[in-house]
Amino acid sequence: MFEKVETGIFASKAPLSGTVKAGNIVRSAHIAKNPETGELVTGDIETQTRQVLSNLRQAMEAAGGTLADVVQIQAYLIDRTDAPGMNRVYSEFFSAPYPVRATVVTELLSPGIRLEILATAVLS
Repeated sequence: MFEKVETGIFASKAPLSGTVKAGNIVRSAHIAKNPETGELVTGDIETQTRQVLSNLRQAMEAAGGTLADVVQIQAYLIDRTDAPGMNRVYSEFFSAPYPVRATVVTELLSPGIRLEILATAVLS
């Protein structure tokens, strides 16, 4: 069984939980939304990546951890040319040893979203 983590991030209107915890495992999914209003933060990939990872940091802290507990990131981009910009910001939030990461280029559900991530963390 798992529990929903109350992160303080504006809840999605879709039937989903943004962050859940099962024992010491945390799973968290994020797009570039303003955590207070739920509105999409528009802009280039660096702006959106910064918001996505800020939201992940807030969710991890609410779950009792930090970004250092993240062991895996699945990143979904809409444009492969966004990868270098995402990596520049990513390195502001994560340092070696980096989480395992897979990056996929795909179409995302909502217009304006350039990046969505799914993170897995193990709390110590």
